Amino acid sequence: MPVASQETYGTLGAIVRSQTGNRQVGFLTNRHVAVDLDYPNQKMFHPLPPSLGPGVYLGAVERATSFITDELWYGIFAGINPETFVRADGAFIPFADDFDMCTVITSMKGVGEIGNVKIIDLQSPISTLIGKQVMKVGRSSGLTAGTVLAYALEYNDEKGICFLTDFLVVGENQQTFDLEGDSGSLIVLKGVNGEKPRPIGIIWGGTANRGRLKLKIGQPPENWTSGVDLGRLLKLLELDIITTDEGLRVAVQEQRTASATAIGSTVGDSSPPYAMLRKETSEEKFESLGLQIQHLPLEVEPSSPPRNPSLVETEFHLEDGIKTVPSVEHQFIPSFIRGSPLHKKYQIDRTASENLSSLRNGCDEDICFSLQLGDNEAKRRRSDASTSAEERK
Repeated sequence: MPVASQETYGTLGAIVRSQTGNRQVGFLTNRHVAVDLDYPNQKMFHPLPPSLGPGVYLGAVERATSFITDELWYGIFAGINPETFVRADGAFIPFADDFDMCTVITSMKGVGEIGNVKIIDLQSPISTLIGKQVMKVGRSSGLTAGTVLAYALEYNDEKGICFLTDFLVVGENQQTFDLEGDSGSLIVLKGVNGEKPRPIGIIWGGTANRGRLKLKIGQPPENWTSGVDLGRLLKLLELDIITTDEGLRVAVQEQRTASATAIGSTVGDSSPPYAMLRKETSEEKFESLGLQIQHLPLEVEPSSPPRNPSLVETEFHLEDGIKTVPSVEHQFIPSFIRGSPLHKKYQIDRTASENLSSLRNGCDEDICFSLQLGDNEAKRRRSDASTSAEERK
């Protein structure tokens, strides 16, 4: 299926689901198709963005990768040079909440249903991969066939820097295997003996990028295509491929169930609705005008009115923000919750309330007053609060 960002276009490679979080359902394509850093939001459309033509909004990029060290990619089979990188050009885009998932199918046009991903075992005989017949369906060239000629091949980019690419594929009968706009297309092994075609990679570049190559003795230069190992890319981006329409239906239902559960949980309520925030803020202003202020001698222990759980919990979430996950190879997309106008307004209102309370109760004698919002105990550190929040889950 054709997909495009604001300035680039390519092909939807596969329907996938995340292994983490709410297990969102989305699609896989190339990073260079999905990401344009000149724009603040990395949005994807089909077939074109509204500024260029008719288009449907598909979703925004959640995670992506461009290069990775060969040590992480190939493990014990990596070279001895620690500065060697592999082109791992991929991006995951979850479908937007309002996108009609009934329009999505998992089969390939002209190919049909596909099987499970073929994991490339580097200890297997070379004949299990090299020389195998493959197919792809792309935005520009449609259905084409070709042959795998190499794996883990070195190449030099336009600056002369050496990188590795997983697959080198040439088209059948001197024909090109891909054209510009086919980036992201799924590469599948042809099925034999009635087996379903099995995905092995996605296209990221080819002849259009760096010209034709002389690959065979006695043959003229040929068109060629570079591809990313799909099994390794899915593992890196923490994704699972969906290969059947029934599997897609189940995945969508599970995502909706997980999302509904998260909304009702403490974790899902880290950003309270604006109306609720306004109500809680006004209540705090009312209390700070004197209804719960007590004039006490110094060093006297105040009484303990009933705890206000909702107010205490809201304060915790606004101060701590959204919990971040460990950084992996993925890129994107920073959270701006703590810098939001709503958060700043809440903090300003609290400061103003406390200052007004101090002015109203100022006098010559030494007095101590306190506003009781919870149990009478020493304020815990942020780490303690975080631990308590984890225990409530």
